[in-house]
Parts: sequence; C-alpha cells; structure tokens
Amino acid sequence: MNQDWEDRVTAAWATFDDYAEADAADFRAVIDTLVAELPAGSPLGPFEQACAWDSTGHSDKAVPLYREALARGLDGYKGRRAKIQLSSSLRNTGQAEEGVKLLTPELGAPSDELDDAVRATLALCLSSLGRDREGLSLVLGALAPHLPRYQRSMANYARALVDPQE
Repeated sequence: MNQDWEDRVTAAWATFDDYAEADAADFRAVIDTLVAELPAGSPLGPFEQACAWDSTGHSDKAVPLYREALARGLDGYKGRRAKIQLSSSLRNTGQAEEGVKLLTPELGAPSDELDDAVRATLALCLSSLGRDREGLSLVLGALAPHLPRYQRSMANYARALVDPQE
C-alpha cells in the first residue's frame, strides 16, 4: 500500500491507548475501515486485523488472521512481526509448541531490531512447555549485549544453561 495508508495506520495505532477496554470494538472498527481500502488479497489486511484482535485481548481470533497474512505472503519486517505475534498468541491459546516451531528459524534470520522480541517470545513459549533453562538462556543471551558490564560473563552463562560442557 502507499505511504499515506501506512501513515494513517500508524496514526490509528498511536491512538490505541486512548480507547478504554469497553471501546475495543471501536478501535477494531477503525482498523477494519483502513483494511477495507486495501486491494483484495493483500496480506496487510489480515495482519492489521490480527494485531487489533490481539491487542484487545482476543488471541484466539488473531491466530487465524496472522496465519492468513503469512499465507498471503506477508514477509520482511511485518512478516517477522507476524511470526512473533502469532507465536505469542499460540502460546496464549495453549499451542506453545507450534510457537516454538514457528520462531526457532527466526533465530538464524538476518538480524534486525526484532531479534530480542523473537528471543523473548520464544523464551515464553519454551517456558510454557517446561523448558525454562532454554528460555532463560535465550533471555540472558538477548540481555547480555545491552549490559554496561558483564556482557561476556552473561553470554557464557546463557550458553552454559543449555550446554553444561561450556
């Protein structure tokens, strides 16, 4: 879609916190109005709708929409966001294993500002499956580069959690 549409979507999301919980349907209607402007088959429509359902507490309604957006070819930055958010929603709906399968390949994807979100969401999915050491390892590994000191130690501890030989 064009930049004007993207700007209006960004502006709509900037107002999200202005909506009370009881007004969630009103917010989703704003997103639906913007989505109605898209060409048929656009992956952006189900993605934005999934985000709106998810953000208003309905992971169950978001899951099929994220899947549809990805099936329609949503890729790049928004595709990565969709995978992160879908994995979180899968976890919220008791399907954490599927979330792990979806996000694990993202650990090897080209690096971007979403790397830590991938690791954090994957860690939550792993924890939901009782794989806390693996999750903690991911979180410590993501945190280490942001620390003012102890980066090497924390990175080593993160590796040792999953490979005691380290």
